[in-house]
Amino acid sequence: MSFNRLKAQSASAVSSRRPISSRPISSGLVSSAILSSLVLPATALAQEQNNSEKAAAEPEKIAVIGSRLSVRTATETLVPVDIIDAKQLVDTGITETARALQFLVPSFNFPTSSVTDGSDAVRPASLRGLSPDHTLVLVNGKRRHGSALVHLNGTMGRGSSNVDLNAIPVSAIKRIEVLRDGASAQYGSDAIAGVINIVLKDNSEGGEISLNSGQTFEGDGEQYKLSASKGFALGERGFTTVALEYHDKNFTNRAGLDSRQQYPNGDPREATARRDTFRVGDAAYENFAFLVNAGYQLDHGRLYAFADFSNRDTSSAAFFRRPVQTTQNLSEIYPDGFLPKIAPETADRAVTAGYQTELSDWTLDLSANTGTSQYDYYVRDSLNASFGPANSTSPTSAYAGQLKNSEQNLKLDASTSIGFIADSELLVSTGVSYRHNNYQIKRGDEISWKNYGYKGNAGGFQSFPGFTPESEIDQSRHNTGVFLELENQLTDALNWAAAVRHENYSDFGNNTSWKLAGRYQLTDNLALRAAANNGFRAPSVQQLYFTSISSVVGGNGVITETGTFNNVSPVTKALGQGPLQAETSESISYGLTYQQDALSLTLDGYQIKLEDRVILTSNAVNRASYPIINQLLGNSTAQAVRFFTNGLDTTTKGVEGVLAYQLPEYTWGKLRLSLSAQYNETSIDAVKIPSLLQGLESVLLNYQEQVRQTKANPKVGAALGINYQLDALTVNLRLNHFGPYTLAHNATNNSGDKEYRGKTLTDLSLSYRWDEQLTLSAGVQNLFDIYPDEQPASVQAVNGGVFKYPNTNAPFGFNGGSYYAEASYRF
Repeated sequence: MSFNRLKAQSASAVSSRRPISSRPISSGLVSSAILSSLVLPATALAQEQNNSEKAAAEPEKIAVIGSRLSVRTATETLVPVDIIDAKQLVDTGITETARALQFLVPSFNFPTSSVTDGSDAVRPASLRGLSPDHTLVLVNGKRRHGSALVHLNGTMGRGSSNVDLNAIPVSAIKRIEVLRDGASAQYGSDAIAGVINIVLKDNSEGGEISLNSGQTFEGDGEQYKLSASKGFALGERGFTTVALEYHDKNFTNRAGLDSRQQYPNGDPREATARRDTFRVGDAAYENFAFLVNAGYQLDHGRLYAFADFSNRDTSSAAFFRRPVQTTQNLSEIYPDGFLPKIAPETADRAVTAGYQTELSDWTLDLSANTGTSQYDYYVRDSLNASFGPANSTSPTSAYAGQLKNSEQNLKLDASTSIGFIADSELLVSTGVSYRHNNYQIKRGDEISWKNYGYKGNAGGFQSFPGFTPESEIDQSRHNTGVFLELENQLTDALNWAAAVRHENYSDFGNNTSWKLAGRYQLTDNLALRAAANNGFRAPSVQQLYFTSISSVVGGNGVITETGTFNNVSPVTKALGQGPLQAETSESISYGLTYQQDALSLTLDGYQIKLEDRVILTSNAVNRASYPIINQLLGNSTAQAVRFFTNGLDTTTKGVEGVLAYQLPEYTWGKLRLSLSAQYNETSIDAVKIPSLLQGLESVLLNYQEQVRQTKANPKVGAALGINYQLDALTVNLRLNHFGPYTLAHNATNNSGDKEYRGKTLTDLSLSYRWDEQLTLSAGVQNLFDIYPDEQPASVQAVNGGVFKYPNTNAPFGFNGGSYYAEASYRF
């Protein structure tokens, strides 16, 4: 008997015994234990490539709406859940997992940033307009570790860290499930905006290899991606699926010409100076990813394991150092100036293993996982101007140090169903978890950070001074959690659920969260649903311990410090900043679902009130300008400071909808239509700073930072998908709308506010199934070459007209149109 048939029979048996828990996707209140037990077996959605036998073995039909290019939403869930299958991801023609998801789920934002140091390599992403770290990411129902990087340089989500979704190759993904509702009571910290669960391929036979290549209309950004996946049988009772991906992409550049003075006064080279000296666009990178997913059915249980490794080498440009900047350049090394390159090497590694079994009437799931994000900084084509020319041998590259975040989880989950009132069944889920986090910063080469004092020039490597010995840190924390969840289909019309979770953290204490949800079927086609919950997010170890201190040697030999100080630093303690507290939330959601034949509709509204949001204060505040800071710092050598604080209370409101219709199939082919859209806005309820610094709210959390937290995400997002199929030919047309959004170009008031208008992008692709194995595709993204609004002339003038577009936050980037071709071979 094949393993696929065994899995189908297993799923069917579970369905007959526990009809609620056997759903392929959590209804919003089923725990991660139940979710993991469902996503690992082959309970896939009804995709076209699935055979009829497998489709018939599905334990419960999930209502699928929209075309291959649109959001698929489960209409029978208690809260909004989008289901994106592998074909939808591939059909976008987009080569990055996070960006493909952005174009399929309007509530998910993955903006482009450039000249933002490490954020050019691992970009921030967000759900429902909240911070990147308000979304929990799972892989096969298990918590995924976050990136070691802290976003610092003006990007959306400044001061946060996020999971690098692009570390999971598209070739390994079976589907992505997006739970758009607060879920801290089920999954713990971070799930305030929702949960993204990446479900890995689990086939025991067959495979696919594909080659994708393309470039922009401008002729840059050349890229090619080779990906493959293959399933293997482990006897007749197991499977192993292996996936790999190699992706090479060149940089893009949309920088303007620099009109500023380039050479010192009187230098005749000024008349013929180069003006195309900056590089503003996508970073160049080379990425390799490998993933394996395996399972084996025992007589009394099931073993499962999955692991992944990804390595990305990135190169992005910083600000060009002009020859006239004599304290930052050495004319003996770079007589015509230089463009520094920040070249981080990022590595993500994760391993998960578990055992699931039946004990009496209980399903038990014991799992353990470990994950690491490592971020090694290199700076190239640069120098340390304070080192001096040293006979023209001054180093032009250096290792600038390392960030490392690691996480280990141990979980025991249990679930059962018991008899309940009105002859219904009550699903009971419970469990305990333990998590350990560690964060490390390691110093860079001495040349990368030291001030050697030559001619009073700037110390440290230009563009990215390395982490100093004072910045080194190795700190850990741990937490334990226990949860209980109940779900019940009380009548044919009424389904309800409840959850409660308690967690204890070694650094900030205890938290208890809860959730209630219900759904009522008004008619055969129309249902109402609603949910209420409170949630929390523990400050991440990155926010607790990240430190970046630049030491400056004055003319008198006195060393002063400036930069980001963590919450265990004497500097922040002197300013009255105590230990960071958990963020807490109160959320409500309400909506309706409608399903009739080939027409489906979901419409959901929500409100999320967040207290004590962890914010990085505004750019380093100089003590010399503020007597109270100067007084509090006393004899400290710190001259300019910024730090993390529980600085804001906010309210986010929004509405999301998904509409889909599949026309009846005629001889002229199949046509599917889908429309998904979202609207959200965030307002500030309170600004908070340490009591000793009262009166400096507008300085420590300035106007620019407040706008970034509330208006930098697009208020409106929409995606229209049209899929037409005739025999072997498939045509996909997709329209995506982004915006408007606002950026503040003045730190103190709204005089520099710029609302960037919403823009609509059009993507068109054709694919032809040559035979049962070979498919050829070609497409154009951003067909009409749409760019975002340019920045105000006064803002561009600050840097000589170089930054034409909003480089720290552009929802769809500023590359213009591109085209690609792809060949895929299935075996």
